[in-house]
Amino acid sequence: MMTKELLKIKMREYYALLGVLFASFLVSVSLGQYQNWDALTEYGAASGVIQWGFPYTSPGILINQPPLGYYIDALFFKTFGLSYETGVWVTTLFGLGSVFLVYEIGKVLYGKRTGLVAAALFGLAPWQIIMSRTFLIDSQSLFFSLLYLLVGIWAIQKSSLKNFLVPGILLGFALLTKAFAVFMLVPLLLVYINRRPKNLKRVIQEAALFFSPALVLNLLWYEVITEEGAFAIFRHNDFSTYLSGQAAPSSFFLANYFVGNLGIFFIAACILSLFLSLSQRRLLSKFLVSDLFCFATIICILGFDAFLVLVKNLLVPYISVLKYTYPALPAFCWLASSSIDKCCSLPHWKNFNRKQRVLVFSIAVAGLFFALATIGVNMTRLNWLTKWNYLIFVVEGEYGYSFNRLLPAWSNTQIAAIQGFAFVLASLSLAWFNLDKLKSIAQHFKDYASARKEDTDE
Repeated sequence: MMTKELLKIKMREYYALLGVLFASFLVSVSLGQYQNWDALTEYGAASGVIQWGFPYTSPGILINQPPLGYYIDALFFKTFGLSYETGVWVTTLFGLGSVFLVYEIGKVLYGKRTGLVAAALFGLAPWQIIMSRTFLIDSQSLFFSLLYLLVGIWAIQKSSLKNFLVPGILLGFALLTKAFAVFMLVPLLLVYINRRPKNLKRVIQEAALFFSPALVLNLLWYEVITEEGAFAIFRHNDFSTYLSGQAAPSSFFLANYFVGNLGIFFIAACILSLFLSLSQRRLLSKFLVSDLFCFATIICILGFDAFLVLVKNLLVPYISVLKYTYPALPAFCWLASSSIDKCCSLPHWKNFNRKQRVLVFSIAVAGLFFALATIGVNMTRLNWLTKWNYLIFVVEGEYGYSFNRLLPAWSNTQIAAIQGFAFVLASLSLAWFNLDKLKSIAQHFKDYASARKEDTDE
């Protein structure tokens, strides 16, 4: 039976999460809606489901993407009316679902504190906010990707053969939404390998049970229903549009994009967090594995985009880095936010001398500061976005992925008030949940200051 103290902790955990979710929702709706050519094309495909029963962009012409998202959109259109606004509400709901899943996966990989900070970082990131307020299938794809990752980790932890079927079905749904869902197999595979399975027969059974639903669902759509062939997705226009002579991407185009759109604080938090785990492998061994999972996911996603641009010379992966690397955003958030659980674990070590403790603790606190400062920077940038009806996520020079803003029903003053309230709500939610640890960290700072003073006096 749950004790009173445990119930209190659980309530504080989920009240804090609700605060973060509500803050993300308020900021999202405050910006209004966004659209671009891709969004209007996908809206046409979802409308085609209503008119013809298939995601046709024009009579008889299927959109060259997996279909599930458009059928989900059509269900909402049937219920609430066919309009672009309804479609945006669908992406917003899936975006909020992704914020919740970022929390849950962060909790499994690191701990509740990391999960909560990661959810706040993700839910208030301009990148995520804009994607959740534009009618793009990417929002649904990321949701299903994170969902099969979470359920897959649970299945691996339970070590029950039948449990592999559910994440396998969810993988099928994710791949039927967008092929980029395949990238969440990277952390899931690493979690599985880390379990060190020894029975080859059992490994084959689990793999068959996991991948069979995805194979059946995709073959059913591409081979039986549409008769386009299993490799139709690889005939997408993105893979046949090449860079012209004017567009000359540098080898650092991804670095330029992430520094410009995630920010220096965010990148610094990720680097310090990873450095801390690598440099203190014994002390932080329980975090190092999860850090490497996140890092490997980021490298695979960014490496794929770099391959398409720098080796295959493709245009769309260059100007659309925002979409091609979108699945990496949660991994960045988990990595940056893990500093808080690392900070909380540091007081438990005993074998370091005073200088080592000060150095390690300072690095951990710096990483945590950068992660939390990113939330404030993001809110400032989101407020700045309300002043413009055109937005471009720049990659290099004039190249990038652009949006047009459909104005909301509020004035800029009202929007600023809503966003200010959301920032306060998110900050209080994080502070409330981490109040005990904040006191502990403050006490350690006092102890270190006292120790340094004693050394000076001597």
